[in-house]
Amino acid sequence: MIVKNAASVARDTAEHTSLPKILKPLPLISVRNLKVINILKKYHVRCLWHFTDKSNLDSIVNFSGIISLRQITERKIAIPVFGGNQWSHDADRHKGLDNYVHLTFLDDHPMLYMARQEQRIREPIWLSIDLSVLLTPGVRYSADISNKSDVEIIDEDAAKNVIDFDVLFTYMDWRNPEIQQRRQMSLKSEILIPDIIPLDKIKAWKNG
Repeated sequence: MIVKNAASVARDTAEHTSLPKILKPLPLISVRNLKVINILKKYHVRCLWHFTDKSNLDSIVNFSGIISLRQITERKIAIPVFGGNQWSHDADRHKGLDNYVHLTFLDDHPMLYMARQEQRIREPIWLSIDLSVLLTPGVRYSADISNKSDVEIIDEDAAKNVIDFDVLFTYMDWRNPEIQQRRQMSLKSEILIPDIIPLDKIKAWKNG
């Protein structure tokens, strides 16, 4: 799949003409002692990812970004399609994660597979998110699906030691069962951004 930039969105998606007018390139982040950002740069990673349904694009524009479940609930916002089911929402609230927007390191995550299987998301897309979102105060991480009861929510210092970045971003022998197991586990890792991901952090989208 080809990541669509603002120009191609304008050509291909007339019904969402407001979105590409707002999305714009962001300046490169200066290299500082920011552990996770520096790790990602080492692997030449240029963005993070968030999956949603294509029908949500207008809402993302109208409400100035991707907002957390708690804000959606408190502001009584009607969302065309939720990424999570009721169990997922209840689990988020139980762990206090409903105040975060969930991101992934790669455009591949088992929660999207589940959403497609349950036919909750019929037109999946991936939004690429600028790495500078990691500068948001209060960012947290998980090395597994974050709202599972036994999964620890960790800070940046712990994340650099717990998340298996090598298997995410380095080619390995996928025929090796041990490596396959490592990769499948690492694909479940999440980045948790408090409250909102503003529109200027959304770089582009592509079909999922």
